[in-house]
Amino acid sequence: MNTIGGEAAEKSHHGGTEADTKGPRASRPHAAETAAVQIQNLRAAVVTEAESWIGTPFHHAARIKGAGIDCLMLLAEVYERAGVAPHIDPPFYVPDWHLHRDAERYLEGLTRYATEIPGPPQGIGPLPGDIALFRFGRTFSHGAIVTDWPRVIHAYWSIGVVHGDATLHPLATRPVKFFTPFEQ
Repeated sequence: MNTIGGEAAEKSHHGGTEADTKGPRASRPHAAETAAVQIQNLRAAVVTEAESWIGTPFHHAARIKGAGIDCLMLLAEVYERAGVAPHIDPPFYVPDWHLHRDAERYLEGLTRYATEIPGPPQGIGPLPGDIALFRFGRTFSHGAIVTDWPRVIHAYWSIGVVHGDATLHPLATRPVKFFTPFEQ
């Protein structure tokens, strides 16, 4: 017999005590389990919020649901509204900067809020709610929210916010990096 909190408890057939499966401790998950559940809930909130932007027209540097948004502002708005990131106010950028410059402005900005993770085939990621950053022009300059890899939601020039498939045009042949804003 083991003593827990001054009371006797019988060992269960799982190796714990009867007190572990009854009373106030039974309803409190372990900290790691709680954190994992919280991250899963945040990932689901990101995907749900991204889906609510489907159909919003493309408009450079805009961030108004139903009126206009680009791929950078889509990420900023979705992660803020889902409670994952603070309000982000990117510096001014011209629509075609990625065609004429080598500076990885998008990539550098993203790494302030997210960590690069291995993607297929090296890693298990990306997971729903992670970010895929595709190379367009000379830099990694097109962000998308992973819903179920290779499925993504992104704001695409002249089309707007749509579901996409990274195995199809215009994403299929593009180099891609993956990031997560969630703790690893």
